[in-house]
Amino acid sequence: MTDDMKAKDVQLNEAVQGLLNQVNAIYPGKVEVQFIGELQAGYVRHDQAQQMQMGKDIAIQVADLTAPNYTASHELLHLLMILSGFPQVFFSLTTGQPKLDEQLMIMGTELYDIVSHFVVVSEQQKHGLITPEIKDLYLAGVKATIKPEPDPVDDEMTLRTLTLLDALVFFGQDDEKVMADFEKNYPISLAAAKKLYAVITAKPVDSPFTLRRNVVKLFKAFDEQLEAWNLPGLHNTEFTTLTSVMSKRQLGLKVKQVFELYHSDMHEKTTQRRAYVGFNRTDEQNGFVLPSPAPKDDTPDYFTKLYDMTVKELFDQLKMPYILR
Repeated sequence: MTDDMKAKDVQLNEAVQGLLNQVNAIYPGKVEVQFIGELQAGYVRHDQAQQMQMGKDIAIQVADLTAPNYTASHELLHLLMILSGFPQVFFSLTTGQPKLDEQLMIMGTELYDIVSHFVVVSEQQKHGLITPEIKDLYLAGVKATIKPEPDPVDDEMTLRTLTLLDALVFFGQDDEKVMADFEKNYPISLAAAKKLYAVITAKPVDSPFTLRRNVVKLFKAFDEQLEAWNLPGLHNTEFTTLTSVMSKRQLGLKVKQVFELYHSDMHEKTTQRRAYVGFNRTDEQNGFVLPSPAPKDDTPDYFTKLYDMTVKELFDQLKMPYILR
């Protein structure tokens, strides 16, 4: 791309236009890609585009023109996954500390995105959107995000590990040149990222159910890594709500057979009342959040009634989306 490239000159290539058409075929509003500004950082990173909700419509705004088609396709594929029934993350809890909430939301989303990138990258490869040039730009993006590890290590180990884990999903472990580079600059965080990569590649991400399972596994494994470094865990299994993927049979079961309700130390965001978290009994992941009942409803049979509903009845009442296996 030339140096005097302007946003108005950028054209979507055929593959990306195809993805945009696919999204528009299933999204009830209109989705468009907008190229804004004239910035070219000389690397690609996933924060170079964002989705903006405009009423019923969505604008995918690409704010860096280094590799506009690659960057636009990345956002379009995330959107396409959600529209095709892959799980999402929701944040209904608050710790009471806005800055901490924001940090936890960023980290929870990042871990979820990393697992989603197995699907995104594989689709981009199918469409010929990951070229040797894009790989170089991606590597430059890694370098722009994380400095080499100092000795003794500093407080950026979490960021390094997340960035390298995402890079492993992008490059795979067989790119010897890239791996040698990571090994040299980030030995400790690369070892941690490889351990996490083994956890999320033990079973492939090839359906909404397997994506959800790998996200939960990563939430837990990432906390184990933080604890091994004597850092506080993120507790995404409690803080982050992840869409449930249920069979017809499970939807017909009683709530108490599938979920266990726990009184959380956190509050439910909209009501600011103490929260109850519905943990999935099989993997202990937050599947929904309820505020404590208002004082007039706070009777012993409030929870008995709740536990006796079917999962489908409760989800419909909460307007909580779920995915049918």
